Amino acid sequence: MEKAEKIILGIDPGTNIMGYGVIKVKGNKAEMVAMGIIDLRKMGDAYIKLGHIFERVTGIINEYLPDEMAIEAPFFGKNVQSMLKLGRAQGVAIAAAIHHGVPIHEYAPLKIKMAITGQGKASKEQVAGMLQKILHIPDDQMGGFMDATDALGAAYCHFMQIDKPVSDKNYNGWKDFVNKNQDRLCKK
Repeated sequence: MEKAEKIILGIDPGTNIMGYGVIKVKGNKAEMVAMGIIDLRKMGDAYIKLGHIFERVTGIINEYLPDEMAIEAPFFGKNVQSMLKLGRAQGVAIAAAIHHGVPIHEYAPLKIKMAITGQGKASKEQVAGMLQKILHIPDDQMGGFMDATDALGAAYCHFMQIDKPVSDKNYNGWKDFVNKNQDRLCKK
């Protein structure tokens, strides 16, 4: 039985530029619907920026009607003030989703990079390049802001997690798996 269609909104939080990406999932296939940025650079007042984030994320939710939202978790840096501002921006985007009853899933930047490129230390350019290939995005739709592709990456990472079995066991290869799962082996 084929799964129903699902819309996933991805958000890359930011206080100057916030990225968003929307993908449509049908079965085991995903395609890009939209991506873009919320440009906050010309707004001086931090609280006006937060209000604008809420309004724009609400507008995106109303336009694309996502079933779920995937948001990138803040990267912990040394500048506490920057972290506080970024956390507020992320919180407002989350509040907009909560206000509209959209379930939220948070992913660390490392997890997103791993899901898309297979390596946690991939550059933003590498992530964008892989997304372009995976989702068959034409060059003219890539845009100039990595924040948009980062948001698309959060959405795609969430797509990759859907229906994946979760295990509380860790394995170091097949031999370790077999040793820890003797009850699952077929013995002839």
